[in-house]
Amino acid sequence: MSHHEPPINPASGDYIVSAEQVAQIANELFAGSLPLPGPDSPPGVVPVAPRGGGASVGSAPAVGAGAPPGVVPVAPRGGGVSAPTGIPGLDAPLTGLAPPNRYLGGSLPQPSPSAGSHAPHGAPYAVPVEGPYARTATRPPQVPTGTFGPAPVSDVSTRDTFDVGSVRGDFPILSEQVNGHPLIWFDNAATTQKPRPVIERISAFYEHENSNIHRAAHELAARATDAYEDARSTVQRFLGAARSEEITFTRGTTEAINLVAQSWGRANLGPGDEILLTNLEHHANIVPWQMVADRTGARIVVAPVDNRGQLDEQRFGELLNSRTKIAAFTQVANATGTVNPVVSMAQMARRAGARVLVDGAQSVPHLAVDLSELDADFFVFSGHKIFGPTGIGAVFIRERVWDETPAWQGGGNMIADVTFERSIYQPPPNKYEAGTGNIADAVGLAEALRYVERIGLHRIAAYEHDLLEYATPRLAAIPGVTLVGTAEHKASVLSFVLAGHEPHEVGTALNEKGIAVRAGHHCAQPILRRLGYEATVRPSFAFYNTYDEIDFFIETVRQIAGA
Repeated sequence: MSHHEPPINPASGDYIVSAEQVAQIANELFAGSLPLPGPDSPPGVVPVAPRGGGASVGSAPAVGAGAPPGVVPVAPRGGGVSAPTGIPGLDAPLTGLAPPNRYLGGSLPQPSPSAGSHAPHGAPYAVPVEGPYARTATRPPQVPTGTFGPAPVSDVSTRDTFDVGSVRGDFPILSEQVNGHPLIWFDNAATTQKPRPVIERISAFYEHENSNIHRAAHELAARATDAYEDARSTVQRFLGAARSEEITFTRGTTEAINLVAQSWGRANLGPGDEILLTNLEHHANIVPWQMVADRTGARIVVAPVDNRGQLDEQRFGELLNSRTKIAAFTQVANATGTVNPVVSMAQMARRAGARVLVDGAQSVPHLAVDLSELDADFFVFSGHKIFGPTGIGAVFIRERVWDETPAWQGGGNMIADVTFERSIYQPPPNKYEAGTGNIADAVGLAEALRYVERIGLHRIAAYEHDLLEYATPRLAAIPGVTLVGTAEHKASVLSFVLAGHEPHEVGTALNEKGIAVRAGHHCAQPILRRLGYEATVRPSFAFYNTYDEIDFFIETVRQIAGA
């Protein structure tokens, strides 16, 4: 080999290799200065091609009269497939929205004045749904009592601008019957249902693009590679990241946090260092840090919450000190719906010299996230929480921490060059994606994000807020009901307990009427125990839910309480 052995990063143990050096290695492989696989090579060995290599996607047949049915054009990486923007009832501007604030981690984009009003959806399946839960005529009457008081009155209700019937038509599973009743899916905090564009995009990938990526020169490899890297660019754009290389695909939020803990954590934590968490965390943002603390001698410090499940922000700031190496906290708590002021929390942690990880699993489906404003080093989320497939998610790793974050798994795809004496890794994101990734579901995730973008997160946030404000006082008014988690700023999660009835018993009774909720500890035992409970019933709403579904749910809980 003509080049010198690269230097080693003493913090991580990685070889320090620039993108230019990786390109040089690849060029030497193909130019012949490094041995290419031949008859004597181990079976299956192929040269490493740069990401996005292979045949030009432009050589794929154009979609037209002669194209196979269901083929979708693959856009160049970073471009994305142009998507229709007009959905019936979703193009009129909303009024009365709360202004952006520090709890959202980004601004709420407003509809473009040039957007066509009431343009066709462009899909044959976007049709109004008939049945008992299809009414969207007028704003429901206010209820003057309840934990949160009456729902705020705005000049224009989302009922006047949000055609939930057309949206529901995109979700085939919502036409299911359960125990003789229409399915009411109130288990959205656990997982969301999938619209037809996502289902059809995954199917089209397997029918027309399926291949492994990056390392072959044939046509399907080019299609699959460009679809996969377009998915990465879509996530980058959706989150407001500066570069697509800052997006690494994982199986979901849990694996993403484990990646950061096992990679960055083990390389940068030592005895006496502190990991600052909050009492609101999901187990996935607790257990990986416990594992790393056991290995490194670091200790976990927990910021408290009050009796409403609201973070004590002052105490959070007081716990930050020179020993705090990382602050890891959720943006939206899954068990209570509490929305944390993540922008100010990240600013405080950064001023203390700590790295910042934000768990966005419960926030990305409901709130606009702008990583150019949210100064986090790591941000994680799962696709299945935002109407995408299971088994796919992403971790944003800001460029400034790449050198601090070594590779955490070894194998194919993340390798630039290997001998038996050492390995040279590719730059991020490939450095963190060992082996064959979940290509098809990454493509499906991108389609889910585009679907949400077409609707508009500002509309989703406003409509779901209306649903929560409608349901909260009505549920609280039922004798025996106690709401669990009543923070001032909440996403569409409504945990409760019912006197004389175990949560699982309530969940089973609701299921008899076709209502799906979560009953249990929601993988968030510390916060429930802090509030005095081992388990709750947790209905959680999405933009395809309706006021009529809430009415039916409230009446069913009232019947259970009476029984």
